[in-house]
Amino acid sequence: MAKDRSRTSIFSLGRRGAGPSRRVNLRFQENSLFERTYELAQSPRAVWGVGILVLFIVLGSLLTIWTRERPLVAVGRLMNETRLVRLTMSTEDKAQTEASREAARQRTPRTYRAVETYFDEVAASLESLPRALATTATIQDVDPRLREHFGLTEASLAALKNEVGTDPERESRWATRVRAFVDLLRSRPLLDEQSFQRATTEGLSPTIRLSIGPVEQDVLRADVINVESERVGDVINAIARDAGFTAGPIRQIVTARVLSSLRPTYVFDEAQTTADQNAAAAEVTPKYRINPEGQPIFRRGDVLTAAALDLHVAEMRHFRQSAAPWRIWLRWSSLSAAVVAVAVALAGYTALFAPRIRRNPARVAGAAALLLGAMAAACFGSVADPAIMTLTAICPTVFAAVILAVSYDQRVALAFGALHGVLVCVALGQGIGTFATIITGVGTAVWNLREIRGRHDLFRAGINIGLALALATALVGFIDRPINDHVLRETVVDAMFAAAGGLVIGGVTLFILPAIERWFDVVTGMTLIELRDSKHPLLRELLQRAPGTYNHSLTVASIAEAAADAVGANGLLTYVGALYHDVGKMNKPEYFVENQRGGVNKHDKLTPAMSLLVIVGHVKDGMELAREFGLPRQIQHFIESHHGTTLVEYFFQRAQQRALEQARVSAAGRPAGEESEVDDPLATDNAYVPDEFEYRYPGPRPRSREAAIVMLADAVESTARSLAEPTPARIETVVRTLANRRLMDGQFDECDMTLKDLAKITESLAKSVTAFYHGRVMYKSTADLARQRAS
Repeated sequence: MAKDRSRTSIFSLGRRGAGPSRRVNLRFQENSLFERTYELAQSPRAVWGVGILVLFIVLGSLLTIWTRERPLVAVGRLMNETRLVRLTMSTEDKAQTEASREAARQRTPRTYRAVETYFDEVAASLESLPRALATTATIQDVDPRLREHFGLTEASLAALKNEVGTDPERESRWATRVRAFVDLLRSRPLLDEQSFQRATTEGLSPTIRLSIGPVEQDVLRADVINVESERVGDVINAIARDAGFTAGPIRQIVTARVLSSLRPTYVFDEAQTTADQNAAAAEVTPKYRINPEGQPIFRRGDVLTAAALDLHVAEMRHFRQSAAPWRIWLRWSSLSAAVVAVAVALAGYTALFAPRIRRNPARVAGAAALLLGAMAAACFGSVADPAIMTLTAICPTVFAAVILAVSYDQRVALAFGALHGVLVCVALGQGIGTFATIITGVGTAVWNLREIRGRHDLFRAGINIGLALALATALVGFIDRPINDHVLRETVVDAMFAAAGGLVIGGVTLFILPAIERWFDVVTGMTLIELRDSKHPLLRELLQRAPGTYNHSLTVASIAEAAADAVGANGLLTYVGALYHDVGKMNKPEYFVENQRGGVNKHDKLTPAMSLLVIVGHVKDGMELAREFGLPRQIQHFIESHHGTTLVEYFFQRAQQRALEQARVSAAGRPAGEESEVDDPLATDNAYVPDEFEYRYPGPRPRSREAAIVMLADAVESTARSLAEPTPARIETVVRTLANRRLMDGQFDECDMTLKDLAKITESLAKSVTAFYHGRVMYKSTADLARQRAS
């Protein structure tokens, strides 16, 4: 309630249609917007708010511009709009380029690596054969394995001795012919069956490439020899003849040596072949084609192909590089202006209608970070995989709304969610259909999360959000898109993604709920339910040490909860706050009337000032206990503010009375004949006059409607309990008197309670207290009835 609101009595507020009260409320409404705006502009928090707003605008604009410069379409998806080439451009024809590169790969010879050990073995055995057989006279003198290895006979042995003998010169010629034979054998690759088939059929090159150590040699594919062919012996014999072995028996020895250990002389080198093919493909120059201005990239209803996506990406890049600067800057400026408009709307709503956020710069920064984070998640997720944009564009906003509904209230969540939905649609280039789906999800979340009193609430909210998003996605898909088989399949998949997103939102919220309470400094219904349990250690200690205060707290909690429900406040928070508001009394319970069992009142032995310290101290003691037991700050506020800065009237009056008596005693002790110049004994210079400020609670005053309700309920319950005859009329008078006194004392100036709320609260409190403290019927005793009949 604003500080400058009228101190008009609320007795007339209980009468509906009262003219003066209506005029007062109208005046308040007319001045409220201007006054609140002016106060906010003068507040030091405004500097922080402006800084956060500027940072939000800058980051939001950069994110929006970056996202809109990315292709937000996916191959295989049905297009919702037609896109045209904006500037004539030359683009690479990837299909033709790839065809040319593939042709280059096919024209590249396959590479086969030589088995060098085989050639070395053949060469060494043939060169050393004459020396090995130099001393042999007959074929029987030759080792059987050598005879088998070289196919030696009497004739071939004689021919070898005649050809070489022991002449060094002839041995040198023999070695030369052997090396020539091995060299020719290297140029006629022997391959296994499968390698032979691939070498003679794959590719467009007429040759294959032989890798012999550091040397590479291309040979015709017709020269390749299949080791499993029946003609391999004839081919080896021909190679021997070409190497200079003209004599038949000698060629027989050379051929037999190769055939005795016949195996492939080359193996396919796949790595080198791939490298050569890629190198050949890289040398192919790209093929280009002209795309004139106005050429369709894709049309509405088309299924996007990879070629169309490549053209779309190329067109966006070409436009950024070649378009006139003013066209680009105009587009960027328009996007930034949209972000500014949404940001200003968010700031204005926060300043005027979200006081819990507005009062704390940290909360302003937290809300801004939450919205920016949700926007970044939507943008980055949509850019990373546009195929699931139904999930990435909608769920972050709905999740942010859920967090705000849990942390603050439904109105804030609904307003922020709607404005954030506009921001996301601007950043992603989405239309009214996506925005409608976002609003559906946000509205469903807000409707389901009015109060979280258990895990089942979040599960139910997640299911309802998923169903609502799935239904909205299906409806938007069938309304906005051309109907065909592809659309039906795609819409069903999108709806399933949306439903899964709703379930994920509920699950993630449940998982991070404790962190939400800690980050946003809020308390949820689940925590409040745990705190209202009578087995809570602090409540159990209060019951044991101050049972009267415990019962008083229970009564205050009950009537305060009903009053909170009457004005739409948080009834659960009010109830729990009332339970703990007087826990500080357990340190000195006997000094408070509800815990006294008769006998001597301890305050009778204390001065008013000392009694004041005890009474006021229960607030400080309560705060220490609250911190010790880890109560949330929202509950601590009920403890520190349930008396606000009200006057401790009883002890203030006692102090005044005592000061008056002391002044009279002092005046009576003057010397005879000396008369006082003043009639008031307290008007003398040396007289002590109690200061009303000293006898007030230190505060603070309530900063929420719930705390204000507990303050009023506490005072009403204490006063009503002391009434000798608590009739409904007396109780109603007490309630309205106390409410009017708190209003006139300015105790509601720092909370958002209106006069209309106060009227409803007083009416609810009067009904609740009457139900608790109604009068009893005085029944006559048996003796009285007997006497009445006798008479």
